[in-house]
Amino acid sequence: MNRERAQILGPDVKLPYLGFGTYLIPDREAASAVHEAIKAGYRHIDTAEFYGNEAGVGEGIRRALETEGLSRSDIFVTTKLWPGNAAWGQTPKTTETTISSLDESLGRLGLDYVDLYLIHAPFDPEQRLAQWRGLVALKEQRKARAVGVSNFDIGHLKELEAAEMPQPQANQIELHPWAQKPELVRYMKERGIAAIAYSSLAPLSTWRTAPGHDSGKTDAMRSDGERVDSPFKAMAKKYGVAEAQVLLRWGVQKGYAVLPKSTNPQRLRQNADIFSFTIDDDDMAAIETMDRGVALAWSVGDPTKAA
Repeated sequence: MNRERAQILGPDVKLPYLGFGTYLIPDREAASAVHEAIKAGYRHIDTAEFYGNEAGVGEGIRRALETEGLSRSDIFVTTKLWPGNAAWGQTPKTTETTISSLDESLGRLGLDYVDLYLIHAPFDPEQRLAQWRGLVALKEQRKARAVGVSNFDIGHLKELEAAEMPQPQANQIELHPWAQKPELVRYMKERGIAAIAYSSLAPLSTWRTAPGHDSGKTDAMRSDGERVDSPFKAMAKKYGVAEAQVLLRWGVQKGYAVLPKSTNPQRLRQNADIFSFTIDDDDMAAIETMDRGVALAWSVGDPTKAA
């Protein structure tokens, strides 16, 4: 059972379990959203080159540092390298352009360093190792305190291991009761690779229902989320919390950092309240049986679903 608020990624690098995700938040709205998140107690902010909102995220961080009396070291900031997708006619990043990409992200964020830098996806087999070399170099240059990957499966992680390169410190992947990825999680745990969960709220009927937010694979979930006897509704009632809090708490108890996103201040604060209760062993065991083994938010072949 996990009662901690953060996990260790490396010497003096602590990853808060509660993170604020900014995927699909427009740049013009990101500053306000991030500011509100930090005011509500979030200390882990997640963005990406691909999201197109790094400037707004950086502005929100600066506002919060000033208004909340915080220092830069109080906020854990993650961004991600967009590695380039040849299927979109993009040139895959090399080691050199990987390094320059973080410099550009830091410029947009207005920061001297990020706490975690990730390769967003394992698109190009010819350049994956080159991109990882770039991240290792950026850590050595102290522009990233920790480095990792996102959407990598066991085969991709084995590729790095076979190259006898430093292992990622984290892998950000879709994780929720319907996509539990037990083999990948076990592989990562054995190697000390932290799991960061995105799309934690996918089982809810309201997940990505706003225009332009649909994952393209949510239709099969709607009836489950709307059922009066939904297991998550029953658990929420049992613990006196919202369904979203149950799903987020499940991730934290599994040892995953979670990245809920909301621009609604009340919902934002509610999502942050996941340390005031514990899901009991019986309910955790019941959730274990719900795995459908289907990814809903991401496909390596479809970069429009990047999360």
